[in-house]
Amino acid sequence: MAILSALGCPDDTELSISIVGDRSIRAINREFLGRDKPTNVISFSLQEGDCSGINPHAMGDIIISADTAAREAEEGGMDFFERIAFLLLHGVLHLCGYDHERSGETAARKMEQKEREIFKTLKKEGVLNPTCSY
Repeated sequence: MAILSALGCPDDTELSISIVGDRSIRAINREFLGRDKPTNVISFSLQEGDCSGINPHAMGDIIISADTAAREAEEGGMDFFERIAFLLLHGVLHLCGYDHERSGETAARKMEQKEREIFKTLKKEGVLNPTCSY
């Protein structure tokens, strides 16, 4: 996967990706994060907490709401596939330790800069073209 490669992750890195609707992501957000609302993406690391060390290749789980992504794509005037790819990138960055919510403004800017850098590279390389072969 181009995102993992761009971040220098080993080739044997494993990642679980689920695309769900707003109802499902809202339930997950409520149950695990205490936020009773839908969101665009949630990441769960398998390298932290009780699950750490079980499988060193398993990075974690990323859950993306297609409903929210579609709304955001329309509102932002962007392609749906690109929005999904951006949310996937955002989730992977969280799994790599980037944080924009709890680590302060400097860390948030660092994460946003990394997102822009990698997303720009992926677009330039044509990776975000949904008709390309992977």
